[in-house]
Amino acid sequence: MRERLGRECLYVPSCRLGLYLALRHWCPPGGRVLMSPVNDDVIFFVVLAAGLRPVQAPLDPLDGSLDLAAVPDALWSGLSAVLTTNLYGNPDPAPELAARCARSGIPLIEDAAHAIGSERDGRKVGTFGQAAVFSLSKHTAAKAGGFLALADPGLRETLAKSRDALLTPRRSRAELAYWARPYAESAVRGLRLAPAARSVLRMLGQQEREDIRMELRPEELARALAAAPGLGAFHSWARVDMHDYRATPGRGRLARIGRKLARLDGVLDAHRRGAELLLATEWARPKPGPVQPLFRVPLLVEDRDAARAALAGQRITVGYLYDPPLDDYAGEAFTDPSPAPEAGRWFAQHALPVDPLKADRTIEVLRAAGVRPARGGPAGV
Repeated sequence: MRERLGRECLYVPSCRLGLYLALRHWCPPGGRVLMSPVNDDVIFFVVLAAGLRPVQAPLDPLDGSLDLAAVPDALWSGLSAVLTTNLYGNPDPAPELAARCARSGIPLIEDAAHAIGSERDGRKVGTFGQAAVFSLSKHTAAKAGGFLALADPGLRETLAKSRDALLTPRRSRAELAYWARPYAESAVRGLRLAPAARSVLRMLGQQEREDIRMELRPEELARALAAAPGLGAFHSWARVDMHDYRATPGRGRLARIGRKLARLDGVLDAHRRGAELLLATEWARPKPGPVQPLFRVPLLVEDRDAARAALAGQRITVGYLYDPPLDDYAGEAFTDPSPAPEAGRWFAQHALPVDPLKADRTIEVLRAAGVRPARGGPAGV
């Protein structure tokens, strides 16, 4: 990854731990971080665990990227950092954000979990800010691992020490669960036992949400905030769907991650081809520019839940949904709301994130079900 990005990189057991490392290093406790409201709630809790106040940003309703033009000038003076999302692999306006952060004297931290192969203006996502965090469980399907990319290579040793202080000991049970997961999933799904598949994932600590968002538990969260910064009080939220997010990896796990990563270029090509097919459909509203190797393609449909049900009926799972937006989910007790929330709400309601590796079959099912494109939207989108 150092060769791919041209930046020093540090392995971390998970993207969420890498993000926590970056936030603790670059942001003072009590600082305010501008971030996307259409994002995984785990990331929201990681920001809180770092002792920071999330500030929700306005979004572009076409792809969920940060809308820099809609951020009020007055908001910048109170920020400690900006955290991008690059949702589903669609790049945020990183060059403009980097320039604005530079003028404000604050760091830009890139969450590139979905964007390991995406580019902006011919430059790789993850090379614009002071730090970027990548996931190795998305495109590579390694189901573990990540890395922190650094603009300043001199910080690697310091951050490695901080990482090591956060790691938990390697446990044989966790390593066994890691190796058992793909086989257990394959077996129960091959037998068409969807409820059994969910039970297996819960048993392995890999699927815990009953709905799109996890339970907020506001009273408990308020008590946890009093103990921030620190992961301990936030462990029950930060570990959701990945109990070993802080675990020291075993040799077998690292070897498997390495094998998966070695195939990345071929995987990115396949994602790009699938994305091109999906972006040519009636449900897509692509922006100008080259097609990215999107992790998921957010089709905009009138009835997202009906479309999701139609796909589920053909055993096509739709995941990575982030609805409602974080300011509606958490409320003003735990986050500053977006100054222009309508676009984020509309996108969250209508976005159907489709796996580009299943493009042909997904298009066939959606058309057979009569799924209609989303209509209207903020400012006539």
